[in-house]
Formats: sequence, C-alpha cells, structure tokens
Amino acid sequence: MVHFKELKLDEKILRAIEQLGYTEPTEVQQKVIPVALQKQDILVKSKTGSGKTASFATPLCELVDWEENKPQALVLTPTRELAVQVQEDITNIGRYKRIKGLALYGKSPFARQKLALKQKTHIIVGTPGRVLDHIEKGTLDVSKIEYLVIDEADEMLNMGFLEQVESIIKLLPKERTTMLFSATLSDVIKKLSSKYMKQAVSIEIDAAEENAPDIEHVKYVVREELKFSFLEKLTIIENPDSCIIFCRTKDRVEQLVDMLDEKGYTADKIHGGMMQEDRFEVMDDFRRGDFRYLIATDVAARGIDIEDITHVVHYDVPLEKESYVHRTGRTGRAGRSGKSIMLATPHEDKFVKEIEDYIGFEIPTGAELSAEAVAKNRAAFDLKMQEQPEVKESKGAQLNANITKLYFNGGKKKKLRAVDFVGTLAKIEGVSADDIGIITIQDNVTYVEILNGKGPLVLKTMRNTTIKGKLLKVHIAHK
Repeated sequence: MVHFKELKLDEKILRAIEQLGYTEPTEVQQKVIPVALQKQDILVKSKTGSGKTASFATPLCELVDWEENKPQALVLTPTRELAVQVQEDITNIGRYKRIKGLALYGKSPFARQKLALKQKTHIIVGTPGRVLDHIEKGTLDVSKIEYLVIDEADEMLNMGFLEQVESIIKLLPKERTTMLFSATLSDVIKKLSSKYMKQAVSIEIDAAEENAPDIEHVKYVVREELKFSFLEKLTIIENPDSCIIFCRTKDRVEQLVDMLDEKGYTADKIHGGMMQEDRFEVMDDFRRGDFRYLIATDVAARGIDIEDITHVVHYDVPLEKESYVHRTGRTGRAGRSGKSIMLATPHEDKFVKEIEDYIGFEIPTGAELSAEAVAKNRAAFDLKMQEQPEVKESKGAQLNANITKLYFNGGKKKKLRAVDFVGTLAKIEGVSADDIGIITIQDNVTYVEILNGKGPLVLKTMRNTTIKGKLLKVHIAHK
C-alpha cells in the first residue's frame, strides 16, 4: 500500500492531508498524483466517489508557485455545487502553502467575482459559462495558466457545455498540462482529448475495484398512485440515518417535500429553480446533519460529497442511465456501505432494463414490505424522527479549528502588500511565516488567516504594532 509520504509531496501539503483525515491514497490518487507531478497530460476514467478531486487538487497545490499573482491553474466543473466543493478541497489541501482558490459560477454577482479576481489567486475553479464570460470581459487573465483540469467531462457534454469548453481551451496558453476526468469515455470525449492533449497518459480505474463501495441495489415495481404510501413504509422499515430521495422535476420535489413535512419527517429540498445561495445553505445543513431526508433533482447528484449518506431512493426512475450511477454514487462513499432503492412504475421497465444493461447486472427485487415489518420497526422509526440528528463535522473541521481570520482596516489604498503583513507578523515572538495563512488584500481592508492556534497572540500584539509605519485597527473577522 502506497502512503501519501511516498508521493514526494511538500511537508505542508502532507500536514494538511493528514489533518483532513486522509490516511492512504485511493487507487485514483495513487495513479494520478505521480503522473500529474511530472506535468504530463492525463485522461482518467474514474467514477464519482473515488477520491478523484484530491487526485488533481493535491498536485495542483504542489505545483503552483505562491509568488505568481496571476492564476496558474483552471478547473472546469459542470455544476456550481461541484465548483464550490472543489474550491473548498483545494483551499484545505493548500492551506499551509497559502494557496488561494476561487470559485466562479453563474447566478452569483459578477461584480463581486470581478473584485475577487483582482486579488492574488492561484487556482480558479468554475463552470464553463461564467469562466468564459470573465475571460471575454478581461476580468480573468489566463496568460499564466499552466494547468487545465476538465472534471466530470461526460456531464459537461450532457449539459451542452462542449462548445464553451472548447472556446475556453482555445484562449489558454498552448504550453500547459491538461487533465481530463470522466466517469465514461465516449467517442466525443476521446476526440476532445486527442484534439487538445499531448500524448496523454490514459488511466482507467477498474470499475470492479471502484464498485468495492459496498452498495446494495434493490428495485420495487409500484403503481404511481401508491408511491407515497410505499415510500412511507419503506422509510419506516429501512429507517435511514441520512437519505437522498431523487425526483425527476422540481415540481415533484416541492410536492414530495411538503407531503413528508406534513408527516413529520425532517426534510429539505434542492433543485435548479432555487437561488444559488439557498442551495448552498441547504447542502451545508444536510452535510452537518440538521435533517435526515434531502429531496432532490439530478442537479444535486453532482457535487454532493457527504460521507454518511446511508440510502439513496430513486422515487422517479432516471430517464438517463448515467444518472442512476451518479445518484447511486452519493452513498457508499469513503469505504462505507450504502443502499440504492429504485421505485419503478409498471410501464417503466424499458428504462430499468437500460440501466441494468449499463451497470452490467440485474437489480434484484426487494423483499416485500410486510405490515408486520412496518409495525415492528415503527417505534424505532418514531424515536429516530424525534431525535436531533447527530451534527457531523465538516471534512476540514480539524484543519480549520486552529485558524483565526483577522480583519485589518487598511489595504491597497494604503500601499500595503502581502509581504508587509508577513514581514511584520513573522517578527512577533512565537510566530513564524508558517503560522500565516491566506492573505486577502482589498482596497480598504485586509483579511489574514493565522494558523496553528496563534490567532489570539497575533491579535493582542497587533493592537499596538504598526505595519509599514501605520497602526491599523484589528479584530477577529466575522465569518
């Protein structure tokens, strides 16, 4: 078994990885990281949930040069949720190297992103439309981009982003390293890679290895008008800790979440018609364990990286066979077991057969939901409904526990630069440059992350210490 220490990574990155709770690299990480560190183009076939984000985020954090002010890496993702998730992973892995990642996506103020792009940013993560918009308007300078990652390439094509992705590629420097990740390798994706990649190393993660997540698949044939009462019985017998219920349309999601609310379920929803900020908020609450049932359209199947989802219910059979795999991939993550339950109406057998052909096995029919089983499990179900779900720590909780973000009331207009802050803070007794995290300098304010629990010491000292001859107001930044 390879260990992260054997992958020739910077000690600061190893420290962050260890605090994130990664012990041994997954198969995709073992195969991708060494090749990426050699700056070779890579074409990777790997299913979601295999740890692939860290397989490209780790080498990117290793390779980018902290001194360079312009972005050096660009990661394209199909959905906004995934962009934010990847950006968080990059920030966590690159925490001690002070790597700054920025997420760019639609339905979020352009002006705010434009302002953020004026800061030193090492890695950009974004959806194709918004990234292209920034490049064309001159707010995103791509002249120093050395690394391009196309994540979930198959989904990019499904969502009609091929043209935008190609437009972006044509605007990037020719001399660069390109990595393309996809759960499936269609002819279009192979063509895309041969057109824009140089002697790409092909890495296929064996599906059998990857399906090692212990996921039990079952299906039931249920008439449409009986679905809700069937779902009730199913949830009482299964009694999941954390469950995503997938529907085909946003109207269907709205209807189902209302019906479950009336029955006293702790449930919330996510679909494409919601404001982006609301979607993020629901996801954060679900990740923390504030409620047990998330009702979602397929928009939520990408970018949900939550380790403890015990059940996925396909309340509506997905019309695209790939969606079944992406939905199911939300459970059984990080080596845990999970269960995928499909409710098909009698006339949907054609779709079910397509899915079974695609995944390579027939989904067994689930055991009958008897009245005795419902009665027997009712008390345990009611008890769990009344209990507050256990609040889960986020992946970066341990890493972020010792970090204090400080606010200073001076920035670019006072001619202050990052080196001025580093120089002053590193002179404080008991503080070194390694204790200083990401520095964000705006026109009139600056935010500095202080690592390793040294925040209170820096705060106290800087109340009476000048930076470049200026005494600045300093306090803990509000999250």
